[in-house]
Amino acid sequence: MKVLFIFNREPYDGSDVAWNGLRLAKNMHGRGHDVRIFLMNDSVDLARDCNKKPDNYDNDLVAMLKEMYQDGVKLKVCGTCQARCGIYKNEPYFAPEIKATMNDLADWVEECDQVLTF
Repeated sequence: MKVLFIFNREPYDGSDVAWNGLRLAKNMHGRGHDVRIFLMNDSVDLARDCNKKPDNYDNDLVAMLKEMYQDGVKLKVCGTCQARCGIYKNEPYFAPEIKATMNDLADWVEECDQVLTF
């Protein structure tokens, strides 16, 4: 099954929304599903090395996403949002090839069996 996870929220916003979405994506990937993650709005900070885990958080979400990406989870990040969104506006993403467009997101929505948003 192809599953698309769309993240919108700031990674360390005082909730566990991003963490729970990443945990589910990792679990689905571990079960052999084709997992794709698209980051937009303030969630783009998940793909920035400059985004450090706050002291009051147990989990490093950027490291978690990088590990998943290196393990084969497909990742794309909104190119327009790079300059417009997140705390670290205009900072680069940890991998230049993940920068994407709405056309890329539309393609993934059409290709996937399920689309989940966080």
